[in-house]
Amino acid sequence: MTRHGHYPMGGENPPRSVAYEQGKFGRLFPTLPPIGLDTPTLRAALMELGQPGGRMDAGDDLSDPVALLSDPARSVNNPNNPDLSAGMTFLGQFLDHDLTFDPTSSLERQVDPEAISNFRTPALELDSVYGSGPGATPHLYDQQPADPFDRGIKLLTEAIDGCEAVSRGGVTRHDLPRNRQGVALTGDPRNDENLIVSQLHLALLRFHNAAVDHVRAELGAAARPAEVFMEAQRLVRWHYQWMIVHEFLPKTCGPGVVQDVLESGRKFYKWRNAPYIPVEFSVAAYRFGHSQVRPSYRANFGADDAGQFVGLILDASLPPSLDPDDLRGEHRAPRRFVDWQTFFDFGDGRVKPNKKIDTRLSSVLFALPGFGAGDVASLAQRNLLRQLTFSVPSGQRVARAMKLDELLAADLDDLKDLHLEARTPLWYYILREADVQQGGKRLGAVGARIVTEVFVGVLEGDHTSYLALDPEWAPIFGQNGDFGITDLLSFAGVVVEF
Repeated sequence: MTRHGHYPMGGENPPRSVAYEQGKFGRLFPTLPPIGLDTPTLRAALMELGQPGGRMDAGDDLSDPVALLSDPARSVNNPNNPDLSAGMTFLGQFLDHDLTFDPTSSLERQVDPEAISNFRTPALELDSVYGSGPGATPHLYDQQPADPFDRGIKLLTEAIDGCEAVSRGGVTRHDLPRNRQGVALTGDPRNDENLIVSQLHLALLRFHNAAVDHVRAELGAAARPAEVFMEAQRLVRWHYQWMIVHEFLPKTCGPGVVQDVLESGRKFYKWRNAPYIPVEFSVAAYRFGHSQVRPSYRANFGADDAGQFVGLILDASLPPSLDPDDLRGEHRAPRRFVDWQTFFDFGDGRVKPNKKIDTRLSSVLFALPGFGAGDVASLAQRNLLRQLTFSVPSGQRVARAMKLDELLAADLDDLKDLHLEARTPLWYYILREADVQQGGKRLGAVGARIVTEVFVGVLEGDHTSYLALDPEWAPIFGQNGDFGITDLLSFAGVVVEF
């Protein structure tokens, strides 16, 4: 939720040429015209659409984060999604960070040279976790483990000092490794943006370490450390990829769309040399998750019911603190850990839902922390302005190009005064499409197809993925050949039962 990197002044934009064969960003529909010229009138319309207190602001009552969890009256314009749990939002965020380092935060008007840089290979291979491996990024790996065999092949995690006093059963909790200035040592700094995605990253570290123990036991005493590491890494990556294809995508996009792409192939996401990240995906379709964010969450249950840690996901009004009352990342303190029963369904009745995919965002996202006077601090405005700076076509044009049913004029009547009802920003269009076609429970036709094709296509373009090497492979760490996020968390040993 915090600011990502910036492009150099002058900017660079994904290529429009259909012959362009280089670079890791590109376009699904390079011949479609952009939503419009970057004029003061259009820019002002987008700014009004995404302004704090405006039509996209859910108007949540943020005065009591605890009450927000259970009192619908405090969030009447921000309905819950009964089909998706609160943690799916952050799993989606983690996947985005793993897929690509996308430093697209520049809001300046930009030119359109045929070049753009992505600082990470478009792949779902957990390089945000593994970095460049034990040799090139040794600071990510445990160099002083209890068992010398594990040196450099297990990922480094750190216990949180003092956490036992505020943890159920006095269980020790863990954090990402940090340097002396508190900066997380990860393959992607964005995975410390908020407490939940930070703890999800931690779960992947511990998932790998548990896989190392499993592989070592399977291979026996003759196994070499490097051999154990490579096999554990493969198992972690394949389970993770399988979970994306069989859990995340069906729940987010619908099982029918996923099955059609897997069985009948991709229609729109294609490449010549290697997979790339389409701008229609990165700055429009995949930003649906911003609409799913709850204003507040229960991070953990504390040592007892009175000690639970509940906070707004972000609160820009808070003064500087070593242990802020919101759930921002970049801090370590005894209470800053996650009990996953609130975020994913372990069958104990404690899980909370996320929010519906629609054109209303939680109010906390209209005042992002970390921005100075004169900066655009509304996430909605920032997303809408990207439709201009990256020359994204309108939602209507994309739907037409995909030969999918367009939204009716009546579905977008609320944009008439801004003259955006017939040329709707793709990001806004996809949010409204999900609301109209799927009741906000999952993505609509255009959004679901783009998201599914990109994820499946990236996996098919990776010659080391399970989908490319062994599409009939089945997980071994779950139950009955199935594997989901709750299985990952349980196998990683980060779920404290009580």
